[in-house]
Amino acid sequence: MFVRRLGPDSVNTALACRSTFACPDIWEMDDGDFAVIGADITEHAGKLPPTAGCAPHERMVRIPRRLLVLAKRAIPDAL
Repeated sequence: MFVRRLGPDSVNTALACRSTFACPDIWEMDDGDFAVIGADITEHAGKLPPTAGCAPHERMVRIPRRLLVLAKRAIPDAL
């Protein structure tokens, strides 16, 4: 199901989850989709622009900018 991590291992980097109990992560899945682990900020979904939404079965998560920037080179450019 989970093929590879994109970006640094949050347990062994400055994103460390030991001190905050937050372990942000991005994983590529075997079907080509991505799984994102982060702090649940779904409560702020009502503040999204009108063209965006969060369905009842969805959750919005926050991941640190550093994680996404470091994962950038591992994210494919093509579909």
